[in-house]
Amino acid sequence: MSTGILLQIAQTLIAILLAPLLMGWVNQCRAWLQGRNAPPLTQPYRTLKKLFHKDAVIAHRASPLFRFAPYMIFSCMVLAAGLVPTVANDLPFSPAADVIALVGVFALARVFLALAAMDIGTAFGSLGARREMLVSFLAEPALLMVLFTASFISQSTELPIIVDTLAHREFAIYPSLAFAAVAFWMVSTAENARIPVDNPTTHLELTMIHEAMILEYSARHLALIEWSVALKLYVYSALGIALFVPWGIAPQGDLAALPLAILALLAKLAAGGAALSLLEALFAKLRLFRAPEFLGTAFLLGVLGMLIHFLLEV
Repeated sequence: MSTGILLQIAQTLIAILLAPLLMGWVNQCRAWLQGRNAPPLTQPYRTLKKLFHKDAVIAHRASPLFRFAPYMIFSCMVLAAGLVPTVANDLPFSPAADVIALVGVFALARVFLALAAMDIGTAFGSLGARREMLVSFLAEPALLMVLFTASFISQSTELPIIVDTLAHREFAIYPSLAFAAVAFWMVSTAENARIPVDNPTTHLELTMIHEAMILEYSARHLALIEWSVALKLYVYSALGIALFVPWGIAPQGDLAALPLAILALLAKLAAGGAALSLLEALFAKLRLFRAPEFLGTAFLLGVLGMLIHFLLEV
């Protein structure tokens, strides 16, 4: 039990430390594919360090919620990182929070971010909050359908049991998981404010969603939000690995497999980050009014994957 607790804490710390590196890798790959000079791999760490050393500028009309929201958002992302098995499948606290609770943790962070964006009363913040709620209203049901598909296959909503079941299945392309994987990619791009739903590098009024909500933040508050964004991308990447490529995660009680599991995790994250950059270089951002169609398709694919499992048992 004590070993499992230490492993769960270690995986959480690994997520906190590796999340900015994953963001730096994605930005670097994206710059290479677009023919630009790539920023250093450690640029997100430098940005966070610079922001933590600055003095915060806060509007006079800001309530305590505005100051508290970044800490709450960061705490939610850290909690989510501790619930997803990345290196070892030994998570003793997993019965207390299953995949449905994980979706709730994401929703809680989003609610605080939207409330903080509207707290100041600026047009940009309110606009971004409304758009974010629209995207989340459509993305969360699709994410639940994906998670339900994996849950029905493993007969459990606990991620360690799901990973253990899927990792020991015969290697094959299962139609239910194939449809769920496509739906998960579509939801992940929307939830992480990536192309084609949102552009993380834009500040155009007509297109930005996430960036509009954090324009009033600075210094340590902005650093925590940027770190939370990197953590969310890491958690979604780890969740995709756990659901669709779980091979390499150390089984419960097998400490000897940890070095290989760490190498497998780094390789999968590198491949996933490169794939995300490639897709962002190939696709253009959708118009905002096309986002419901995009996420509605993700929901239908998730439902289709679940129905195929019931009908074909695959």
